Amino acid sequence: MTTQSKSPNTIIFWGCFIALITTAYAFFSRMYLCGGQFAGDFALDKVMVGNLQGAGVWPFGVSIILFSLVIDRIGYKTAMIFSFLCYLAYVAMAFAAYSTIQGVSGEELVAAQKKGYSLLYWGSIILGLGNGTVEAYVNPVVATLFNKDKTKWLNALHAGWPGGLVLGGLCTIALASNADWRITLGLILLPAIISFIMLVGVTFPRSERETAGVSYLQMLGEFGAFGALVGFGLVLAQLGQVFGWSHGVAWILTGLIVVVFAVLTKSFGRGILALLIVIMMPLATTEIGTDGWISALMEEPMKQAGHNPGWVLVYTSAIMMGLRFFAGNIAHRISPLGLLASCALLAVIGLTALSKTATSGMLAIFAAATVYAVGKTFFWPTMLAVTSEQCPKGGALTMNAVGGIGMLAVGILGFPFIGFLQESTATKQLQKDNPAIHQVVTVEKDYLLGAYKAIDPEKTKAVTDEAAKQSLKAANTAGQFSALGKMAAFPGFMLVCYLGMVVYFRSKGGYKAVALDTAERR
Repeated sequence: MTTQSKSPNTIIFWGCFIALITTAYAFFSRMYLCGGQFAGDFALDKVMVGNLQGAGVWPFGVSIILFSLVIDRIGYKTAMIFSFLCYLAYVAMAFAAYSTIQGVSGEELVAAQKKGYSLLYWGSIILGLGNGTVEAYVNPVVATLFNKDKTKWLNALHAGWPGGLVLGGLCTIALASNADWRITLGLILLPAIISFIMLVGVTFPRSERETAGVSYLQMLGEFGAFGALVGFGLVLAQLGQVFGWSHGVAWILTGLIVVVFAVLTKSFGRGILALLIVIMMPLATTEIGTDGWISALMEEPMKQAGHNPGWVLVYTSAIMMGLRFFAGNIAHRISPLGLLASCALLAVIGLTALSKTATSGMLAIFAAATVYAVGKTFFWPTMLAVTSEQCPKGGALTMNAVGGIGMLAVGILGFPFIGFLQESTATKQLQKDNPAIHQVVTVEKDYLLGAYKAIDPEKTKAVTDEAAKQSLKAANTAGQFSALGKMAAFPGFMLVCYLGMVVYFRSKGGYKAVALDTAERR
């Protein structure tokens, strides 16, 4: 029996929704300030900016997975309070960083900038932990409250993410000329306080897993050795990048965790969960990895038209926010897997169309981006819903681990691979158009998946010949746009997987959510 009609559940849902708005606003405003006012006020070079941006991202994915292991034991309310305290700490540390550089100059200013950067860096890590904790509790809470219609309500919940991006975009556009960035940053406290007030007095539900008497060990067994290999392998790879561990240390620690999981649970993990984990990695790269890239492509046409580039984000995020409230009606007609397959097809069409718009102008880019935005709209929350519906014994762990694996995979694997596609396409185009300048400006580089050639920015600065400059510009444009067509292979792979799952479930009588009592009798 579902309890969807009771008003306490409505309060909890909207409290979780606003909490997700908070995470998105915090994520966007910090990334916006890192590349702009933070860089100027604290004298940051590009490497320092990158480190500061990363400090707010990697704890996000790590904390989703790690908190999911213990969240049923510490309680959803404890996790909610922890996330709120993280927001308070982040704002306090950022404000303190602002204060350190006020009224000082010379050597005192240099020392103050170093101190301010340190405050921002550690504050960003705390913020990332808080954001990940929000994801760790809102997903299982909503899945438990609305356990008969998870696709509808998880999509509605995750309308809060693009909603927060819309809010962030509008605020940054409105405050773009304001030198006091504390206002832009401090606005995070409005949704944070509202969600805290809404949730601090409520009684959170017990998880489906606990209510059905599924043990902690059974939950771990659902995740299994395969889930541990991928999930903790990515966690340790990310921590290794941050703290400078060798690859060998990360692999050894991962191997030990996998052995412990295998011995304790005697389980490889659910087969369908393993497939969902595999799909989630290209899904996250398709959705998150290409977002910033597409925004960058549209930035120049927007500037030429006299508009703030931030409107691109507001536009695409508003599409996602509105459509996610209609996911339930669509899923009821074509099933969650049918919805995912349709989205994958639209993403293929959108990315392919974008790859053909290099010289087509702003309207053509916007039209293709709109198709892509509609396609990616339902990916993330519907994948969480399918995970929860098919692996309910896994509770918060399996649902949140799938999301955490996606976040980590796009950072560790997706972004570098996108860069590889862009660089390899650009260098091939340059070699074709101007072999002489190709020899001068390209360098050999390595990344996780192998060696590649890249156009070196420093060598490019030394180029004075106008024809060579035009060749470089054309090559970089080809790299940006043509590589998007290659990215369509990711949703193409997802489409094949989803169609295969649709066929499989039809052979079993159609897609049905697994009820925990049914799961216990298997």
